[in-house]
Amino acid sequence: MALATWLALHAGVSALATGCALAYARRRNLVDQPGERRSHTVPTPRGGGIGIAVALLAGCAAVLAAGTVAALPVLAFATGLLLVAGIGWIDDHRPLSPGLRLGVQWVAGLVLAWGLFGADGRWAWALFAAVLVPVLVNVWNFMDGIDGLATSQAILAALGLAALAPAAGVATLALAAACVAFLPFNFPRARIFLGDVGSGTLGYALAALVALAADDVGGQRLLLVLLPLSAFLVDASLTLASRMLARERWWLPHTSHLYQRWVKAGRSHVFVTSVYGAFSLIATILAWFLGGCTPLFAGGGAVLWFALAVAGWFAVRSRLDPGKGKTEDA
Repeated sequence: MALATWLALHAGVSALATGCALAYARRRNLVDQPGERRSHTVPTPRGGGIGIAVALLAGCAAVLAAGTVAALPVLAFATGLLLVAGIGWIDDHRPLSPGLRLGVQWVAGLVLAWGLFGADGRWAWALFAAVLVPVLVNVWNFMDGIDGLATSQAILAALGLAALAPAAGVATLALAAACVAFLPFNFPRARIFLGDVGSGTLGYALAALVALAADDVGGQRLLLVLLPLSAFLVDASLTLASRMLARERWWLPHTSHLYQRWVKAGRSHVFVTSVYGAFSLIATILAWFLGGCTPLFAGGGAVLWFALAVAGWFAVRSRLDPGKGKTEDA
């Protein structure tokens, strides 16, 4: 399949399915209401990310029909995606327990890991892929709180992984195309939110792409494939750690992430999403540069970047009102 056709397939299906999801959400009153633990100010439909999931599944069907790639990895990816997107879609209609959602995510991770690496006996890479799924699904869920942020970061991460690992390029471009088609529905002013189905889809797809890219560049350069995701990894990890240390009920909805505090302090969604985008773009350029260096220099550069990102997170957070964004966990 020609690259242009491949990209058009994912973008077209994503846009069409998202439009249908918007009409469905309005008819079923699937709407997120504003509140103290949310960063939006007007009622907004949710669940639009199912368009991205449908687009990726359409791509899986297309390559299986063409017979151009091995069937097992594609079937494993599609099965895991159905599990993660499916439990997210149900949760968008009727809230489920965190334990049930996490359990399904682990099953999806194991299925993906077997299809990509386990069947070949590469157990270390299989374990890496299995762990990535629940981690990135929840990171993208945590960080999906303002207009355009989760989707734009997924686009930049996918393009960054494509630059680092050409072997995963076609798959990464498929995700980027599906996200680009969804973005106008969600940015600069959201007409529909991703929902759990969408954030789960993005996290799961990126977990698969990171695992493929890491396998391509090799274990000695593993940190490089995490650089395009560093904005989300740092904010999500440090916010979670700070809430746990404060003995807050960290699994409840909140507005304590740095990006949420920034919005609470008066910055627009467009501004914050753009800053995060610039950060990730710089991280991707750095990863591409380090990819041509020795493994030792590349690893050191990646560690330094994460250290600077952590320091920057604390510096920006300290400038914001510490009372902003903190929830009362009843």
